[in-house]
Amino acid sequence: MARYDLVVNGEKKRLDAEPNMPLLWALRDRLALVGTKYGCGIGLCGACTVHLDGAAVRSCSVRIADVGKREVTTIEGLASGDDLHPLQEAWIELDVPQCGYCQAGQIMSAAALLANNPKPGDDDIDAAMAGNYCRCGTYVRIRAAIHKAAAVSGVSHWSPDDARDDAEGANA
Repeated sequence: MARYDLVVNGEKKRLDAEPNMPLLWALRDRLALVGTKYGCGIGLCGACTVHLDGAAVRSCSVRIADVGKREVTTIEGLASGDDLHPLQEAWIELDVPQCGYCQAGQIMSAAALLANNPKPGDDDIDAAMAGNYCRCGTYVRIRAAIHKAAAVSGVSHWSPDDARDDAEGANA
């Protein structure tokens, strides 16, 4: 076993782990950050998405030994204290999840998108969210929430009314 010093959600963490341990298991089993979910274990479903230095990655496919000095952000670290991230607020307001299992990964992928492209169009959203699977099929509400979060930040061409209309259409 080796010792790893990580920065997770802005805090320094030390843990002992085998070098091949996936970051997912280090987060869940060693650091008790269980918001990141196990889906497929091969990086295809997106449920385990976290950020490494702001980039969305599949934590089941990243070895703990490969994290190095990069900062890890999980769904637990996306909010700023009691202030939710605009995506989290939009997710709640538009009632995006059904079962909710995939939503942490969906939100983390969407947050990376908005950090790099504050004015995403539908094609941008579709490209960024490809590989994040939702068995409940809430894709229309996910897209609406991303547009809403961008609009709340004052950067989207879409209005919150458009997002609400899309979400209501998805619920019909």
